[in-house]
Amino acid sequence: MRIAVGVEYDGSRYHGWQRQGHDTNTVQQKLDEALSKVANSETSVMCAGRTDSGVHGVGQVAHFDTDVTRTEKAWVFGANTNMPPDITVHWAVPVSDDFHARFSALSRRYRYVIYNCAVKPGLANRYMTWDYRPLDVEKMQEAANDLIGTFDFSSFRAAGCQAKHATREIQMIRLFRKGALVVMDIQANAFLQNMVRNVAGVLMAIGAGQRPVAWAQEVLEAKDRTKGGNTAHPYGLYFMKVEYPEEFAIPYTTPEIPFMPFSDEIYLPQKLNER
Repeated sequence: MRIAVGVEYDGSRYHGWQRQGHDTNTVQQKLDEALSKVANSETSVMCAGRTDSGVHGVGQVAHFDTDVTRTEKAWVFGANTNMPPDITVHWAVPVSDDFHARFSALSRRYRYVIYNCAVKPGLANRYMTWDYRPLDVEKMQEAANDLIGTFDFSSFRAAGCQAKHATREIQMIRLFRKGALVVMDIQANAFLQNMVRNVAGVLMAIGAGQRPVAWAQEVLEAKDRTKGGNTAHPYGLYFMKVEYPEEFAIPYTTPEIPFMPFSDEIYLPQKLNER
């Protein structure tokens, strides 16, 4: 039997999603251990998107195969009982054998949160990236529009990226400001290693006025990582959602996020240009 699960996690203290050995603290390791206790046998999960160290998951999807029968409620509550407090399974559903959390996905969506203020944050520094420079969101959006489409994103992939090719389709990039927070939502059919953070790094340099709007397209056309900008920090990055064909009936829920970047009622200091 194949089971799909929806996972939320705080990536602050983990070395990314992917299991790297018994001595490395990863999200996959903790999830494998918890589900194995519920199944009373060794269990290994496959995820939709392998997040890096410090990156958070809101709508991560994974699947595993098992020979045992448990109710959906037993998988969820049993896993959570054996999980550390910063990882949660929200749902579990049986799926067909041809479902694959990674290869069946039509798109993935990430959110990048920037705290745009002259003074660094004290409470939420692991949940957003701090940029003290005043950012022009309109210029960032104008530059981002040049990255929407199917292109070779070699300039935006990590040097150690193991993907066979760099061609990806960015389907949407949307930037908006909410008080001192600048948020980038980005969706693609798939992402390269560090791709979202490298896109954010380029757009932040443009928003700060250090580069012209046209620079984003110049970086894209160079197909050379050395021509790109700095890789943005991981703490502001959230894996938000995975889209699958309707035939698999994969649920999608938006958990209530208790910390600042996703709350509608939060205290925000004055914008930089209002100081």
